[in-house]
Amino acid sequence: MNHLHFKSLTFYSVTICSVLLLFKTVTTYGENNLKAPPSLKESYSLAFGEKLPNCNQPDTVILNIHQSGVYLNGVLVPANINLQQQSIIDDHPTLTGRYKNKNISFSGQIPNYILCKNTDATDKKTHRIISLQMQIEKQDNLIGQMSISGINKAIKVSAVPQKNQDKPTNSSSH
Repeated sequence: MNHLHFKSLTFYSVTICSVLLLFKTVTTYGENNLKAPPSLKESYSLAFGEKLPNCNQPDTVILNIHQSGVYLNGVLVPANINLQQQSIIDDHPTLTGRYKNKNISFSGQIPNYILCKNTDATDKKTHRIISLQMQIEKQDNLIGQMSISGINKAIKVSAVPQKNQDKPTNSSSH
């Protein structure tokens, strides 16, 4: 009934110790070197530093961000949009980007009416290609520039996190 031979016992002991050592090494490396980036705010009020040519632009637009690690999806919406319209727009993000070392970059197409309020009915369906590069500053504020198709010069922009108004205070919790 002696099924345990010295060679078998040595082999299994060495194998188990090797797997444990490999697991410990990988775990230590992951804890020290693989950190998730800090999460961004979900909604920013974006202000333009300059006027766009031939455009009656709004003072601010809203930048909504959906983050998955370093990958970002975003959408620019007018500041005066109602909640139903915003939820429809948020379901179809038009900007994609990355987040790396406090730098955010987005690119994609946005409807022309978001940047210019004075678009006529034929312009409502046209889109502009934009590229947005921003850096995170103090208090989660963003500063940077936006390149827009059809405009030769990059436009300076700044963004401030919007106050979260979704959390109602409940005074009695019975």
